[in-house]
Amino acid sequence: MTKDNFIMLPTVDFCFKELMQNPKVRKGFISALLNLSPDEVEDTVLLPTLLPRDSADDKLGIMDVRVLLKDGTQMNMEMQVKYFEYWDERAMFYLSKLFDSQIRKGESYEKLQKCIHVSILDFIHFPNDKECYRRIHFRDDSTYDLYSDKMELQILELKKLPQEVKTSEDALAWMKFFSGKSRKEFQNMAKTNEYLDEAYNTLLNLSADEKKRLEYEAREKALKDYNTQISSAEKRGLKAGQEIGRKSGEEVGRKAGEEIGRKAGVEIGKKLGEQEAEHRTRQVFKLFMQGKSPEEIADLCDISIEKVRQILE
Repeated sequence: MTKDNFIMLPTVDFCFKELMQNPKVRKGFISALLNLSPDEVEDTVLLPTLLPRDSADDKLGIMDVRVLLKDGTQMNMEMQVKYFEYWDERAMFYLSKLFDSQIRKGESYEKLQKCIHVSILDFIHFPNDKECYRRIHFRDDSTYDLYSDKMELQILELKKLPQEVKTSEDALAWMKFFSGKSRKEFQNMAKTNEYLDEAYNTLLNLSADEKKRLEYEAREKALKDYNTQISSAEKRGLKAGQEIGRKSGEEVGRKAGEEIGRKAGVEIGKKLGEQEAEHRTRQVFKLFMQGKSPEEIADLCDISIEKVRQILE
């Protein structure tokens, strides 16, 4: 893409956060998520995010947008481009924190207003269906009656978006816009309504701003570097795990061979050991990339610290 043709992509969380700084863009997107006319969304105010980040190179950081509506509803919106194994737990944790932060000690529970956590994911989180947009509430297991609408999760899976999106499906239209990869795609979406048009023009202005572009490229590089590190770590871990599994499998096979013959036992034991070691190695590296210490990893995986260090080396 040439410099003249350059345009930021909303799937880079820095760009998404900058888009949400525009009140009209924010209003259009929120009205789609709440299934309301934009006129009904009277006012939105940006709040400080829960997790401050020191720089664009903070690879494990996830840039979020917190919004307060005039009726007291709070929303936390996050753009996540890389796979995150414990995303469900993370979303529930921050939704709970958002809900809890509304009152102080001694205040009445009646002050609690609705809180919504919005996950915009550029990866497939629910592989067993084709639903790309879902809203999740507390419901009774037997009757499916709504227990409370005060806490809500919304999950948007961009990778599962259908090819054809009706312009009347506002939330899906915004998903298609966020999934755009070229000026032409953004231009086509901008023609569908004034809020997407505002988002497109905001993208153009952001992309023309040299300082914003440098910040965007720094964040984009940090995300790519992180993905490369994860991939490299998994390959090294897999190789180490296979070697550990081979040795461990030979021992398992020797014992099994006393019953069913050495040749068959070694093969069975080797496969079992490799599978177990591969699983353990992946678990060790995931915990390590989440910032866990070798001592914590050893405790969580029920193995020795020496074994953890052997895998990581």
